[in-house]
Parts: sequence; structure tokens; C-alpha cells
Amino acid sequence: MKTRRLGRTGYEVSEIGLGCWQLGGEFGPLGDDMANAILDHALNAGISFWDTADVYGGGRSESRIGAHAKGPLVHVATKVGRAGSLFPNRYSKQGLRESLLGSAKRLGVATLDLAQLHCVPGEVLREGRIFGWMDELRDEGLVRHWGASVETIEEALFCLEQPGCATLQIIFNLFRQDAATQLLPRAAERDVGIIVRLPLASGLLSGKYDKNTRFDETDHRNYNRDGAAFSVGETFSGIRFERGVELVQELKGLAPESMTLSQFALRWILDHPEVSTVIAGVSRPEQIADNVAASEHKSLFPALMKQLGEWYEQEVKPEIRGGI
Repeated sequence: MKTRRLGRTGYEVSEIGLGCWQLGGEFGPLGDDMANAILDHALNAGISFWDTADVYGGGRSESRIGAHAKGPLVHVATKVGRAGSLFPNRYSKQGLRESLLGSAKRLGVATLDLAQLHCVPGEVLREGRIFGWMDELRDEGLVRHWGASVETIEEALFCLEQPGCATLQIIFNLFRQDAATQLLPRAAERDVGIIVRLPLASGLLSGKYDKNTRFDETDHRNYNRDGAAFSVGETFSGIRFERGVELVQELKGLAPESMTLSQFALRWILDHPEVSTVIAGVSRPEQIADNVAASEHKSLFPALMKQLGEWYEQEVKPEIRGGI
């Protein structure tokens, strides 16, 4: 597995990481045996960056990770700020501390490798005190580094200006390309690590769905496809499902024959050198090998990258809901 530096944290992390939202059950029921098999396969594949959050399954994702033998070379990042004790307007330093202490306990560590503000409302970010609190909690030794997971490029750019912000987690994929020109170069200048989430647009870019696909009632791809529970951009990257299926069919005609569609989508992200790691979630352990293979494929040709950019501007961008 190839590694990249996670910005100013100095961590060397696998360029394909593991998203652990599914370990909380938000992609449908997931038993302990399957969760452990996913984590075992990730370790065996050399995936050394795992991303979770305190609200994934009400702490279940963190607890499953904490109970698993991770090994000394795995960096676990969690997130804070969406629990009911804080969100949407009850943020305080003590509240952040209590949430992070809970995460540390579930993960079985004294100090968290990386704590990310979790899609905190824009008005709270602009008010600014929350960044100072994170600096203080870092200085107290509760976290080694802190970053921000954001919904929009505007929020990312604002967080980027905060001296203590070491990483940014963003939505970036073939259905959400704007960060390539608007954000990534500035993040590189400030040595801020870029963590990419939703690389396959909630699975759409795997190419395995059709318009008749149905999801479990506990799966956010069922209950949040129009933004009923949280930001619509977090589900299918804000694209209406049926339209997303049509767009994926167009992409299949552009992908090299040597790659699966998911590998093609991941390779496109990795061909942006400012990206530190791509956190791809899986519901079955065998999907890990397919994701990891993207790291070994050759870079896409510049002409194809240009064509994909033009396709995005013309066909995809007008379909996005929830902001970019």
C-alpha cells in the first residue's frame, strides 16, 4: 500500500483509508462478525488510516474499532460536534471535552490521533471560539491534532485560515470536482492534509445500482436521499438517485478497460497529489481489495482528466443539491 503524508500532522497514512460510518449501522444492519472481518481485511491490506465519529451508531463504530487489535501503525481519526449535547447551538469547550473523552474511552486510547469538527454549522465556525477551544484541548493533550470535516468549499476555505487546523475532510469525487481548483492548491500551500470522504458518492460510483435498487430502511441512502435527516450532499453527493444512475452509465463509457468503475473513481481522486487519503467505506470485506487496487493502477491520461472535468461542468454540476 502506498502512503502519503497527512499534512502538518506528519503522519504517514495509506492513500486508501477506511471509512467507518457503516460500522455504526447507517448503511443497514451490520453484525459484529462482519464488522470485525472488515477491520481484519483492512489491517491485512495495509490500510493505516481509519475514520469514524462519535455519532456513528451512537458510538458503536468507535467501540468496534476500540475493541479491535489495531496495531501501532494505524491512525484513527474521529469526529466531534454532531451529538445532541452540542449540535446545533450548544457548543462549549467543556461540551467538546466531554464528547472527546467519550470517544477516547470507546477507542481505548488516552490521546486521540486526530479529532475533526463534524460538519459544525457555518455560523458557529464563523463565530470562531470553537477553534480556540480545539487549540486548548490539543494543548491539554486530549488530542494530538485537530481538523474539520465540512460540507462546502466555503466552509473549508474558512477553516483553512485557522492556524491550528491540521486537516480538512471534504466531499470530493467525480460528482463533486470543484475542490480541485478552488481548495486543493491552497491547502497544499498551508500544509493542511486533505481527507476525501464519499469517494464513490454513497456507492453510486461503484456502478452496481440501477433505478430499481432499494436500500434498507435504516440506510441513509433510503431515508436521507432528499435531505430529510441531514445535508442532502452527504447522500449520493447531492445528486438525485435516478439521475445519478444515468450519469454513471455515461461514466462507464469513459473508464479504462483495466479498471472497475470504483477503481476508476478512486484513481481520479488519487491523481490529485494534494489529497492525503481517501476514506472508502465498505459493507463487505471483499470490497477492500477492489478499493486498494486503485492505488496500484497508473495515473489517468491528462486528456481523460480534462474530458472528465468538462463532463462534470456540463452534465453533473447543474444536478447538485445542497451546495458545493
